[in-house]
Amino acid sequence: MIHKDRIRHLIAPPPRTGQYVLYWMQQAQRVQCNHALAHAIEIANEFNLPLVVGFVLTPDFPEANLRHYVFMLEGIAETQKEFQKLGIQFVLKTGPMVESVLKIADKAAWVITDVGYLSVQRQWREKVARALRCPYTEVETDAVVPVSVASSKEESAARTLRPKIMKKLDAYLGPVVLPDYRIENKSIVLEACAKIEPFKLAKKISKVTNIQPVKNFQGGHSEAIANLKRFCFENLSAYDFLSRDPTKNCQSDLSPYLHFGQISPVEIIREVKAADAPDAAKEAFIEQVVVRRELAVNFVFYNPGYDRYEDAVPAWAQKTLKDHIKDKRPYIYSLAQFERGLTHDPYWNAAQMEMVIKGKMHNYMRMYWGKKIIEWTKTPQQAFEIMLALNNRYELDGRDPNGFAGVAWCFGRHDRPWQERPIFGKIRYMNAAGLERKFEITEYVQRVEALSRDNHLPRHIT
Repeated sequence: MIHKDRIRHLIAPPPRTGQYVLYWMQQAQRVQCNHALAHAIEIANEFNLPLVVGFVLTPDFPEANLRHYVFMLEGIAETQKEFQKLGIQFVLKTGPMVESVLKIADKAAWVITDVGYLSVQRQWREKVARALRCPYTEVETDAVVPVSVASSKEESAARTLRPKIMKKLDAYLGPVVLPDYRIENKSIVLEACAKIEPFKLAKKISKVTNIQPVKNFQGGHSEAIANLKRFCFENLSAYDFLSRDPTKNCQSDLSPYLHFGQISPVEIIREVKAADAPDAAKEAFIEQVVVRRELAVNFVFYNPGYDRYEDAVPAWAQKTLKDHIKDKRPYIYSLAQFERGLTHDPYWNAAQMEMVIKGKMHNYMRMYWGKKIIEWTKTPQQAFEIMLALNNRYELDGRDPNGFAGVAWCFGRHDRPWQERPIFGKIRYMNAAGLERKFEITEYVQRVEALSRDNHLPRHIT
């Protein structure tokens, strides 16, 4: 049973004559635990029409590169096989999103889609909705608690969202069971989609091909669920006290899969709740996947300027940073120097190289990495732009609510004023001494150096 709060009928007249029901798959790139797909099957069954799943590849998606496309298409290739098993036709088109969706939907009796939170995703859906002449429904499936249900406004911090979201959490954790697809006439109604070859297709459509695919992550739900089960068995029990340590392997590594909708946060939380681990560890993990992740969703949903310094950074932080803009910086680096890991700081360089090589940086190091960019650039505006550029270029989960919120956090968003100091003013400060005090940080550097050697990269970390 899909909670009614997840379903929004934006165009709801009686369906006109149509040949099929279309599920426009965009954010939720999976079959399993997909509320939008389940609802689409229900509609197809109700009207006794074939279901078509349409997916559009957009070569001009902002800041996407070969690394992102390969990972995404590994997941899409898996969904293609899953739909074939279900007897559901899968259609893949390449081109501008809105025009391509409308072509797929040309003879549809009803269009159902999932929900995306970034501005570009919302703009696509608004344009499609305006152009359609059939019923159109959006089903929210990539947040545990639907964003507008969790809060009706932009929240200032995790502490303000936490009680609201945790009070409602259990109501939205029900299992998603796909209805039996009962259509008797399952004949192909649109042009058949050839077997997807991820690297070949990614190479063909990607306009940026110099950022290579990663070796340590493979896209797809099967890989995501394998990572989840391994994490629950091996590392979850220590998550509450080891997850912040970059020298320990105590993170789930699920953020790339969540970014591309290859696994549902509901499926993750259900698996974690059922795991044999201390309650404190489970609560710490749920804090990250539900409260912190959905705080980021709240941020991009209610703040359209999430990718602009003037809107993403709170007024108090802008003022204090401006007050200290003339403070002497100990070092100044260019974007090119940051990108190549050519700073004086071996810890920062290691964090940058981990991101370049693996497509994912340890969460604690990601905070340190951002704070140091603020310290080593001429202006906070320049630091903001460099941070976003590098994050979106190399992280598999870049161009994501978590990424935009994480960059803004480095500048005081979802945080509070601290003791005033040079350069940073009253925003939170982090330094190398803190890393050395809390962790055996040289182990982290050595591990990244080994990664660089294994990948034959002449990186300058020390």
